[in-house]
Amino acid sequence: MTFDSEVELMKVARAHPKAKLVLRIATDDSKAVYSLSVKFGATLKTSRLLLERAKELAIDVIGLSFHVGSGSTDPGTFMQAISDARCVFDMRAEVGFNMYLLDIGGGFPGSEDVKLKFEEITSVINPALDKYFPLDSGVRIIAEPGRYYVASAFTLAINIIAKKLVLKEQTGSDDEDELSEQTFMYYVNDGVYGSFNCILFDHAHVKPLLQKRPKPDKKYYSCSIWGPTCDGLDCTVERYNLPKMHVGDWMFFENMGAYTVAAASTFSGFQRLTIYYVTSGPTWQLMQQIQNHDFPLGVEEQDVGALPVSCAWESGMKQHPEACASACINV
Repeated sequence: MTFDSEVELMKVARAHPKAKLVLRIATDDSKAVYSLSVKFGATLKTSRLLLERAKELAIDVIGLSFHVGSGSTDPGTFMQAISDARCVFDMRAEVGFNMYLLDIGGGFPGSEDVKLKFEEITSVINPALDKYFPLDSGVRIIAEPGRYYVASAFTLAINIIAKKLVLKEQTGSDDEDELSEQTFMYYVNDGVYGSFNCILFDHAHVKPLLQKRPKPDKKYYSCSIWGPTCDGLDCTVERYNLPKMHVGDWMFFENMGAYTVAAASTFSGFQRLTIYYVTSGPTWQLMQQIQNHDFPLGVEEQDVGALPVSCAWESGMKQHPEACASACINV
């Protein structure tokens, strides 16, 4: 259990005095897109007081945790947080605790379209851990790489349910072609109250991909993309250039696995999306063999291109191409 205040300590002492506790310390996450230390975490000074209070209450504190915030743009925040954790660990001998766990939290990117790459972060974390918590320190290091694992695993597929042509008057021109500029408003079957809640809560910037690649000479138009609800806030893309689209056309959004489906609602009566799982043919065959306890000792490589990729197709499951929204997991 994690704590960062005396009130939490008192609650644990009353309700679960045998609990193993982890003290959460605050970090400088001012350069993160989404800050967490404004709500959670104890300062170094407060940490000593909390450890002393925990000792008085006979509560066992086994380690520390921190989180540098989501979407951090400065890998140095990990270095400072690990250094601060070392300071608190050094207090344990004075207070009388045997702490053996350090949770370095999350904030790791799960896609390549980010300013700070995963490799840049690890190039700072690993030397810092080697310096402050070497292997012979006896401290177990864990992390919370949720976004790292799931962000790129999901692709959101949505379709256009309505469209509106907007004519914008261009003053000061006698050219008939320039008198009006065509822009389009596309209404799709998922929005900020559904999978795109990441726009509001996670500061996400999404870009649509088309089902078919447009021809090079295809004309593009300015457009905006809107969700299906009654709320004017339900806009997923304010301005983008796309070829002329039609009702029933599909759009795809990559890297939609983190902070999307988990917080989706049924506002305005629209149901949450349906999830379809997609994998390669050989992988699906291996999964079936494992399930049937018939896992081979050696598996020969197969021509993936010659096999269907839909696990639903291979297993005889009924597919639903008419589904309005789906997320695919590529295994």
